[in-house]
Amino acid sequence: MLVDNLEYNTEREHLIIPEYGRHIQKMVNQAVAMEDREERNKCAKSIIAVMGNLNPHLRDVPDFQHKLWDQLFMISDFKLDVDAPYPKPSPEELSERPEPLAYPQNFPKYRFYGNNIKRMIDVAVKWEDGDKKDALVMTIANHMKKSFLSWNKDTVEDQVIFNHLFELSDGALNLKDSDEDLTEATDLIKHKKQRYNKKSHKSGRGRKRY
Repeated sequence: MLVDNLEYNTEREHLIIPEYGRHIQKMVNQAVAMEDREERNKCAKSIIAVMGNLNPHLRDVPDFQHKLWDQLFMISDFKLDVDAPYPKPSPEELSERPEPLAYPQNFPKYRFYGNNIKRMIDVAVKWEDGDKKDALVMTIANHMKKSFLSWNKDTVEDQVIFNHLFELSDGALNLKDSDEDLTEATDLIKHKKQRYNKKSHKSGRGRKRY
């Protein structure tokens, strides 16, 4: 009966890279079993061509061919012996875990300001004193106030922002005795709500109403 010849995935050979499917796995297994090295090399190149056609979106990725050859060796369980254009990787090499990336948080005490604010502060510290630097510092302070309001509450004293700016700049930017006031909290929140309402209006455009 035909039913007796059915194959179930649970009974089939394990696919090392399932994305390429079972046919690629069988082609690789056939290449590994070839005794003639020249024929094995030709077969390996043909498999690489097929694998490349299955991933056209990766053609512009640097070292695309290198990646394909590494995957070919992986599918063969590193048993394929061919003259590859790249060094044959080892299982240990491909299984190595990358070094953990450090979280780019310059000042975790005030995370609601974000990293860009800290970068702006670092730039402002290096500027020469003058009107341009004063304008930049006030702009940064207003951004800090806006971020504070967005994350925490609906109101905040300017002195709190000035203290945070002083701390984040290691005392280099001091607005504690400034006579200028930052933008009112109501105006900052109003601008934020206006942008939100515009986005909501655009997202609802074109919908049928019943």
